[in-house]
Amino acid sequence: MSRTDSEARKDWLGKAGILTDALPFMRRYAGSTVVVKFGGHAMGDKSLFKTFASDMVLLKQVGTNPLVVHGGGPQIGEMLERMAIKSEFIDGLRVTDEATVDIVEMVLAGSINKSIVAAINEAGGRAVGISGKDANLITAKRLLRTRTDPESNIEKVVDLGFVGEPTNIDSTLIDTLILGGLIPVIAPVGQGNDGETYNINADTVAGAIAGAADAKRMLMLTDVEGVLDQSGQLIPDLTIEKANKLKENGVISGGMIPKIETCIEAVRQGAEAAVILDGRVPHAVLLELFTSQGHGTIIRSD
Repeated sequence: MSRTDSEARKDWLGKAGILTDALPFMRRYAGSTVVVKFGGHAMGDKSLFKTFASDMVLLKQVGTNPLVVHGGGPQIGEMLERMAIKSEFIDGLRVTDEATVDIVEMVLAGSINKSIVAAINEAGGRAVGISGKDANLITAKRLLRTRTDPESNIEKVVDLGFVGEPTNIDSTLIDTLILGGLIPVIAPVGQGNDGETYNINADTVAGAIAGAADAKRMLMLTDVEGVLDQSGQLIPDLTIEKANKLKENGVISGGMIPKIETCIEAVRQGAEAAVILDGRVPHAVLLELFTSQGHGTIIRSD
């Protein structure tokens, strides 16, 4: 046997070993629902985008039911700029007037949603793109924010326009799609009781759907490694109680606070656990689900 053949054999054996190690984890998630929030750097990187799509197909093929919820902030911003529509942010949320909400829906439920669907289908899967407006999947109401006026010290309600928060999740449609062997890809747009269209934060939608679907896991792909301690080291495991203490102590701060709160709410509403992980790492989802080490920070009820 030549050196090349020997090296190839060693490589094959290594891959076989990986599959053997992953088998118990595949059994653990067989038949269960895993909600994946797709966004951040992974959406803008062609290689990571393609890898993510193939990973969703693999999950489905080994018996897990992936359910993808996606964001699209940068793409919305680019389209608004091309349309010469000004937009502003308050507390990290895009103020969404009537003109803006039409663009938001067009970009999220149109170009972004269908590009993810196409990538999954190209990788050998069968994905279907929907939004929260389909079959009353997401009923929403206007999200209210308050701010304290620095001069008068009086709290005032901030008008964010058509920015919403879920009030009800009807999982009938996604249950039907999953039973049909399909991978649902959901745009975070909801509908109000009076027919209004609402732009909803994708993290919030993923958490709400994970809770309603009693998901085995809710995986939130981000542009950070996970939750870090005071020394900058990854915290691999958190209970809800410990996460709240880290918020109070200021260890969890800034943009990580709403992500942690979404994970906590998902677990309280029915998800077994939620994970914040680094979507910049290739195969991040597979590393988290199918290896003993995991990959990010998992939040559990206790």
